[in-house]
Amino acid sequence: MIRSFLTVSTGTLTSRLLGFARDAMLAALLGTGPVTDALLVAFQLVNVVRRLLTEGALNAALVPAWLRVRDTQGSAAAAAFAGRVLGTVGAALIVVTILLGLVMPVVITALAPGFRGEQTLQLAVANARLMLPYLAFAGPATVMIALLNAQGRFALTAFSPLLFNIALISVIGMLIFRQWDAIDAALAIAATVGAAGFLQLLILLLRSGGSRIATPLRIVFDQEMRSFLARAIPGMVAGGGPQLLVVAGAIIASSSPSGVSWLYFANRLIELPLGIVGVAMGAVLVPELTRAVRLDDRMTVTNAESRGLELALGLALPATLGLIVLNEPIVRMLFQHGVFTATDTAGTAHALVWLALGLPAHVLIKALSVAFFAREDTTTPLLATLKGFVVTVVLAVVLGQLFGPGGVAASIAFGAWSSTLSLIRRGAATFGLSLDAVARRRVPRMMAAALAMGGMLWWAAPLVQSSDAGAHGLAEALLVTALISAGMAVYSLLLVALGAISSGEVVNAFRQNASPGLRD
Repeated sequence: MIRSFLTVSTGTLTSRLLGFARDAMLAALLGTGPVTDALLVAFQLVNVVRRLLTEGALNAALVPAWLRVRDTQGSAAAAAFAGRVLGTVGAALIVVTILLGLVMPVVITALAPGFRGEQTLQLAVANARLMLPYLAFAGPATVMIALLNAQGRFALTAFSPLLFNIALISVIGMLIFRQWDAIDAALAIAATVGAAGFLQLLILLLRSGGSRIATPLRIVFDQEMRSFLARAIPGMVAGGGPQLLVVAGAIIASSSPSGVSWLYFANRLIELPLGIVGVAMGAVLVPELTRAVRLDDRMTVTNAESRGLELALGLALPATLGLIVLNEPIVRMLFQHGVFTATDTAGTAHALVWLALGLPAHVLIKALSVAFFAREDTTTPLLATLKGFVVTVVLAVVLGQLFGPGGVAASIAFGAWSSTLSLIRRGAATFGLSLDAVARRRVPRMMAAALAMGGMLWWAAPLVQSSDAGAHGLAEALLVTALISAGMAVYSLLLVALGAISSGEVVNAFRQNASPGLRD
């Protein structure tokens, strides 16, 4: 499982790093303000749907269903089932895309009520309509990814999303070079989003032998399909919980100047570790747990759940402390270029601190939800997500008025922890969710290693805390990068020294051959 997790995580990490490059270029091209807010609200709408589909959510519903059909009725029946899902989901998203295009002014007004009566609303509507074709391509692409994950073919699914960011980086680079008007540049970027969705679907079809995986292609709404969709849709909403909380925050922040932009850029830093865990959990842990649950193998279930929680916390804890301690230097290094000002850096960094406090909760939601998805229970994660959404909105109304975008960011963190606690309580009561002895020994040591790393970064942070414009440049970027690298090295060494992991486990994770169900 660890090797497959590393394969998926590497692809996701590469995609996220390209995403940082994309957003740094976007910040340099447009900065913050009405044009950027309009583009980001539109992009957020498409991005939420993209995350609902791709980050393990549809995968979590489809994989158990496909495995059950294959194991009980054979490969031909599984291919036919996949063909029905592919055709039906693709057709449904085409219809949804058309309907969204017609009612887009209403949708954008609901997502950003602060835009009402402003030119920003018209800009956001135009951008969103140009991005909509992406949704029609995202559905079939996600079904293909889920089917490949169910067969243990992780490498292609992990690296195919790179095309999305490569296409956007290419276009934004051209726009920076040619110095287009900001509004025209935003429209060009929006149009590229739709084209990027087509590229991802095309590469999946060409490289995976799609006609053999899902055949014959049919559009049906029979009892079997309705039952599948009844499980899939709640799971998709639950799997997109972190993104929905950010949407809830953006609704309130839209009334603050540059508030949407600050939240967006701060959240991009949160999404690096969160995306790695979310995609890997959905792609690797769902098939593993589903097989164990179907065989009623309690030992394997506990082992898989414990390893998943270890991997999630092992990544989230150091990331949380690193982002809190180095918030402003990281934001300045990545985004303060072109028309992105020092004021924007301060606002984004302040939001980042609060969002980072919610990162462990977001990661735990991803890890805990998998335990329910593997048991084909998508309702419990959905209810936990909706509870977190309500908590976020209520607190954002109050804290946003008192503290601005920073208060909204704090509300998102509170909402995430509310969802996490609900899942923990329900899991413990329903199927005895618990950590095995190995995890109970490792997790406190991981926490100690992360705290020690955080202390080291806090001690060294004054070296890069200067906001003097003269200090901003290549030298500061190299220093921040060196500090982050040193923090990662210290954390890794402490994990080994404290006995949380052994060097042999790390080596074996890369060397071992994948098992038949988890080959990459």
